[in-house]
Amino acid sequence: MNVTVGMLSLGCAKNRVDAEYMLGLLDAEGFDIVQDPEDAQVVIVNTCGFITSAKEESIQAILDMAQLKNEGNCRALIVTGCLSQRYAQDMEADLPEVDAFVGIGHIEEVPSIIRQVLEGKRVIDNSGTYKFPNAKRILTTVPRYAYLKVADGCDNRCAYCAIPGIRGGFVSRPFDEVIEEAKRLVELGYNEIIPIAQDTTRYGMDIYGKPRLIELLDALSDIEGVKWIRPLYLYPDFISPQLIDAIHDMDKVCNYFDLPIQHINDEVLRNMNRRGDGKLIRDIHSMARKKGDMALRTTLICGFPGETAEQFKELYDFIEEYQWDRLGAFAFSQEEGTKAAEMDGQIKESLKKSRVSRIMSRQRAISKSLLEKRVGSVCEVVIEGMDQRGFFGRSVFEAPDVDGCIYVKSDTDLQIGQYVSAKITGAMDYDLMADKV
Repeated sequence: MNVTVGMLSLGCAKNRVDAEYMLGLLDAEGFDIVQDPEDAQVVIVNTCGFITSAKEESIQAILDMAQLKNEGNCRALIVTGCLSQRYAQDMEADLPEVDAFVGIGHIEEVPSIIRQVLEGKRVIDNSGTYKFPNAKRILTTVPRYAYLKVADGCDNRCAYCAIPGIRGGFVSRPFDEVIEEAKRLVELGYNEIIPIAQDTTRYGMDIYGKPRLIELLDALSDIEGVKWIRPLYLYPDFISPQLIDAIHDMDKVCNYFDLPIQHINDEVLRNMNRRGDGKLIRDIHSMARKKGDMALRTTLICGFPGETAEQFKELYDFIEEYQWDRLGAFAFSQEEGTKAAEMDGQIKESLKKSRVSRIMSRQRAISKSLLEKRVGSVCEVVIEGMDQRGFFGRSVFEAPDVDGCIYVKSDTDLQIGQYVSAKITGAMDYDLMADKV
């Protein structure tokens, strides 16, 4: 009987892709993949180590899975991902329940490491840097959309961000390899392709000496069977009018613009070590808004060290004037090893949370107002599930995992993965209601 393996993956979509590579490698090596970790002889926790809350979630998940060694079928517990890369040696003594801590440079070795662990060896290795595994993935998203990681690491060195210290510098995946993987995803039935990286707009710069995201979008559009393409994580300083035009005008590219700006005040942006200034951000927003039918998404950090009441007010006033269809705000997390963690002017947690609450309270009203403008329009919706409200799905204006959804009323049963034409009939804070037409 083959060894059964279950995985719990936490954190961002990029980490999810790494988990899917590991599952593919394990499947190719003859391990049996099970969905429920309680049914597994080997449990892998693929962790996130980005900010304090993510680290706490990862540690709790490890402890929860460790219980299965006492109460269930589990014979081995493996920890992978960013937390393992960042803190393997620190966790080694504190978590004796864990049989292996595996860094991001050893994804392809996970099958071998599991065999070593089952033979009684404890493995601790977070050396090396990330490389794209030579493996087919086992997809964990619903059978329609798939993330396509086009690069790893980051060169931006934002003062608050631990990612370069965890995953190293920016490394693009070769153009042809990206296209080949996209073709494999389509063959498996995934027709919404979502290119992702820590800084997707920089794609190709390290290999080809210039950003090649527009060329990549064009090449992805040529793949038969691709329906929607949705690039995420677009860093402002590589945004050009040509890229905005491409996202809007290419038939298969969703009219969806994801631009994490973090702040709008020039001094705060400089302290964050963000390239570009408030004027650049406003100009990009205006260019995208002029397209008319483009959904705009961003993320903000509140309570960065030294952020004054006036600087926060500028941010608050900015989101009132330059409205975003989707917006997430997060309290600054004082991450060890980052420049911002040592800065003067650290702000109390209560004030950071208060500023986040004020931003999100205002955004709730902005979101509803913008959604109300869609009432009466007709759009194509892909059905992705059903809950107590009924069938729900997304249009080109909603990204999976992070945005609201569209509830579709129909006289007949709908099927998961079905595309339907729907007329928007009502708006909630973040979701829409529609009738199938």
